[in-house]
Amino acid sequence: MAAYSGRGVHGQTVRLLGERVLSGRIAEGETIDLAALSDELDLSLTAIREAIKVLAAKGLVGSRQRKGTFVRARADWNLLDPDVVRWQIAAGAGDVFFRNLAELREALEPAAARLAALRGTAEDVAALRAAVADMAESGEATPEAAADADLRWHRALLAATRNELYTRTDVFFAAGLSERDRLVHGGAHKDPVPSHAAVTEAVAAGDPVAAEQAMRSLLDQAREDLLRATGEGAHDDDLEKPQ
Repeated sequence: MAAYSGRGVHGQTVRLLGERVLSGRIAEGETIDLAALSDELDLSLTAIREAIKVLAAKGLVGSRQRKGTFVRARADWNLLDPDVVRWQIAAGAGDVFFRNLAELREALEPAAARLAALRGTAEDVAALRAAVADMAESGEATPEAAADADLRWHRALLAATRNELYTRTDVFFAAGLSERDRLVHGGAHKDPVPSHAAVTEAVAAGDPVAAEQAMRSLLDQAREDLLRATGEGAHDDDLEKPQ
């Protein structure tokens, strides 16, 4: 699930075609005219086919005899792939994506905080505190550094549940959370350290009720920060909670 690392013309072609699919410019079920793309982009058919292979690996396109290359149904797309997440946002679907992400987090993270308070070890608490410290230091650095520290904290919280299925749920929101945090940390937002520290200390105290409540407060703040970051692009009805 790592992001596609291709650069140069190849990487740009993959991104361009991915954004066209995610935006609906190339619609579900539509056959992709590779020769026409080759002419339009002034690239060889080999280069177009190599880009198509990347999209196929992400579930966006397929091929059939006589039908050629076509856009697969959205249900087949790997919507958790980091590149697909970015392409959705670039294609203007950020409001819907972040709403869905917020709802997923609202379902998962308060319960994870409760379990972490019940089962977390001293090592887990140390990892959470280290991430909070890094979050505080990165506040003076780049949005990317702040987003990285934030993501490490959330992963540490999931690990503290001592439930391997919870731990693996980071695949559901890691890419989206990173993109959301880069957006939020790149603009005006409340200091995230106190809300994350409150959850951390409730986990350290072994207080499941306080940990769950602190996480819900963190998610409320996150929702406000996202609304502030997206401005008119997000509305209360679209984001019925979270960070």
